[in-house]
Amino acid sequence: MSFWPKSRTARRRLTIVLAIAPVLILAVGLTMWGLRDSISLFYTPAQAREANVAPGRAVQLGGLVVAGSVLKHPDGKVEFSVTDNRATTRISYKGDLPDLFREGQGIVAEGAFEASGLFIARRVLAKHDEQYMPREVADAIKEQGEWRGDGAKGAYDR
Repeated sequence: MSFWPKSRTARRRLTIVLAIAPVLILAVGLTMWGLRDSISLFYTPAQAREANVAPGRAVQLGGLVVAGSVLKHPDGKVEFSVTDNRATTRISYKGDLPDLFREGQGIVAEGAFEASGLFIARRVLAKHDEQYMPREVADAIKEQGEWRGDGAKGAYDR
């Protein structure tokens, strides 16, 4: 019994499929390999600790700014802690913070962890009104049973 069909048309179609399949597989593989560093995963402090995020890996870290943790340095560097009520992570950021940044505020910081566990933020985002919290942060806090919302709909809950 032969692998090739007896019909000339069927053999031609099978030959075309066998020629195109490796090219498609290679294209998908190269695309996924090229995008591997472009993916930015979202974590809360507890999830980041459990996942053992590799130092230098670009991630988003979200939670609530711990009251009394904001320390501003004269050189423009700001250090603060973020919590999800299960774990706390120290964040260092150099630059201007959003106008709505304050203690007790829900934020998302984009950056990477150092080997010491300090999170170096490249960008800090704060909620834009009293009812908004980034969906990932709200979902993570709800999942942990720590949600204390008043039931008001946020910007993404419409």
